Amino acid sequence: MNENLFASFIAPTILGLPATVLIILFPPLLIPTSKYLINNRLITTQQWLIKLTSKQMMTMHNTKGRTWSLMLVSLIIFIATTNLLGLLPHSFTPTTQLSMNLAMAIPLWAGAVIMGFRSKIKNALAHFLPQGTPTPLIPMLVIIETISLLIQPMALAVRLTANITAGHLLMHLIGSATLAMSTINLPSTLIIFTILILLTILEIAIALIQAYVFTLLVSLYLHDNT
Repeated sequence: MNENLFASFIAPTILGLPATVLIILFPPLLIPTSKYLINNRLITTQQWLIKLTSKQMMTMHNTKGRTWSLMLVSLIIFIATTNLLGLLPHSFTPTTQLSMNLAMAIPLWAGAVIMGFRSKIKNALAHFLPQGTPTPLIPMLVIIETISLLIQPMALAVRLTANITAGHLLMHLIGSATLAMSTINLPSTLIIFTILILLTILEIAIALIQAYVFTLLVSLYLHDNT
């Protein structure tokens, strides 16, 4: 097989035009809504999960931090649905693109940091220099803390990109091995196919966990600055 291993990560096009925007806008259409007074089981379960997740993330925040609850809930739903849709055959996962993940991480991180400098600038500046630091180490620690602060959005984006990309690549390799072994050895094919099914289940869990981890880290950055 001469198929490019990274072909599934190339942004798709329709008539030569990039289709990434349409793909990004598609997941919200899958979230069911209800116009009735009494909801069905699906809507009720969805609302319970959203309430549970938002309560867990917002418990540690003060009143100012809780104003971000709608944004954080929307973020975790968007990342989770996008990751899950990417597991479908012949689909595309936007969260495997580092540029898109940076586009989500940088504004959220910058908003939290700017809020921290505006509301409590003394505490924000105190993070650059721990109490009791020896005088000769002050310049070095300030530089290190500044770099660690600036690298936070990159760490957010790279973590999400690496985890989703690695899982997709592993599924692609095992799927190719299953297809190649199907004409050679049937027992080995069944074993590899079983591994592929288990890996798919694991990848579904990773898709949901990574959405939660990304949103939780943004929530922690917000908590440190409010």
